[in-house]
Amino acid sequence: MNTDLHQVNGHPRPVPTIGPEAPTDRPPVNTRRSGGKSGDESGKKPSAATRLVGLARERYTFVMSTDARPYAVAIDGPNLALPLRGKTGVRQRLARLYADTFDGDVASQSALADAMTVLEGIAEDNDPVPVHLRVGSTPDGRIVVDLGTADGRAVVVSAGHWEVVDRAPVLFRRSGAMAPMPVPARTPDGLARFHSMLNMDESAFRQMAAWMAAAWLPDIPHPILTCKGEQGTGKSKTAQMVINLIDPSPAAKRSQPRDEKAWSRQAFTSWALCLDNISTIPRWLSDTLCKAVTGDGVVDRALFTDDDVVVLSYRRVLAMTTIDAGALAGDLAERVLMVELQLIDGNSRRSEEELDAAFAEARPSVLGGLLDLLAGVLEVLPSVRLDSMPRMADFARVLAAVDQVTGWQTLPDYLAASSNVASDALEGDPFGSAVAALVEQAGVWTGTAAQLLEQLQPPSGARPLDWPKDATRAGGKVKRLAPLLRSIGITVDDTQRSRDRTRHKLLILTRTDPDDTPASALSEPDQGSLWPEEPPPDPDEFPPDLH
Repeated sequence: MNTDLHQVNGHPRPVPTIGPEAPTDRPPVNTRRSGGKSGDESGKKPSAATRLVGLARERYTFVMSTDARPYAVAIDGPNLALPLRGKTGVRQRLARLYADTFDGDVASQSALADAMTVLEGIAEDNDPVPVHLRVGSTPDGRIVVDLGTADGRAVVVSAGHWEVVDRAPVLFRRSGAMAPMPVPARTPDGLARFHSMLNMDESAFRQMAAWMAAAWLPDIPHPILTCKGEQGTGKSKTAQMVINLIDPSPAAKRSQPRDEKAWSRQAFTSWALCLDNISTIPRWLSDTLCKAVTGDGVVDRALFTDDDVVVLSYRRVLAMTTIDAGALAGDLAERVLMVELQLIDGNSRRSEEELDAAFAEARPSVLGGLLDLLAGVLEVLPSVRLDSMPRMADFARVLAAVDQVTGWQTLPDYLAASSNVASDALEGDPFGSAVAALVEQAGVWTGTAAQLLEQLQPPSGARPLDWPKDATRAGGKVKRLAPLLRSIGITVDDTQRSRDRTRHKLLILTRTDPDDTPASALSEPDQGSLWPEEPPPDPDEFPPDLH
């Protein structure tokens, strides 16, 4: 049984004691290795499973994550959470260690399975601890970025400062979808060098740079970076480079998933990922992407069980490439940051090999520039206030902080672009366009969903596939379109009832002037902050590491 207490991510946790101080109520761990000829006082040889557990407890401590997954953490090694099973897990390492320790003896599959069961039980004895993927935060508000290297180094970002540390102050897990990041470099031209590789104007690039720096803030929703442009504008290459700066992966670009379970598996293994060449977005995927922005969880049956479940919970940083913003549904359109790429002139086009070489050479400097920007944001963010809160309020505050640090205008540009995206998405919805045209003509329209459906006619005469088929679907469609309609000055009120005996729900559609109040203006400091105002943390004070 574990006896000593150490800190893991700010939580006290018992770790095994090996040696003379080991508890007397547990059989001593076998320490004699020669030929495997050791055992208790009766001379009985310990089982392979017992030896495996002893080897594991000498080298690892065991924790349970907050999503109920057991992990092992090397006592003398990087602060990395290793799964107990799988190709990269402790099971395979213990099998090799067993053979090296006991003169080539091979542990059976049943012995390894028994040992894993015991180790899972040891992990369950401890309080759950946060286990992060690529990006985490400390209790005092510092941001930690896992470089993904074998030695476990990480970047720690605090207010106005960042540094590379040998051991991460928070616990990270790794996945096969991750790749190492280069060590960031402090140079004055990192962001400018990256901009020179892209065919976008200054406004679009600054919005994208602010989004990339904000992508390392793990506790806020991030809009989906959407690279838009015609064929030949380099959308896919731009998105690939962006993802490989934030969260490098051998598969930075992904195809559209076939179902929600496939998407959840992808999202669980990467902090940031890109869906490439999106032309149409089915309703289930649109809803899934919205939930991934704000935080989602999927409950599934655990393997080899009938009554146990596992939970995949995540909030992710997403990017996608598309040609037509009209493919976006209303709720998804409110959660995107649209950057448009310009057509590459034939004289300026570079080969992919040349661009890859330039990106690889500039990458450490670009990372340093983004970390400088993030450190500046953390320094001013507690004092930032907004006069009005847009849909992505936390991200808007980050943009306001970026503007305060750099003198840019990313927040006004983002709000203007968001309004354009909403208009494009509404134009891409025939039913929404018909509703907008009706209200534009009438000024105020009042009636039931059935009456609205009866009055509206498809523009071409034939009803499109997504045209509501009945009153119930028509009412739900109007409700989903309400944010887009509001962006062009049409309000939707469905709280009233008819005054006759039927008491039908009424839709009241009213044309108003769009709200043009600038959200970037700073207000008085009495409005309350989304983040508490605290003095900047001392960058030299790190929480105790896991030992």
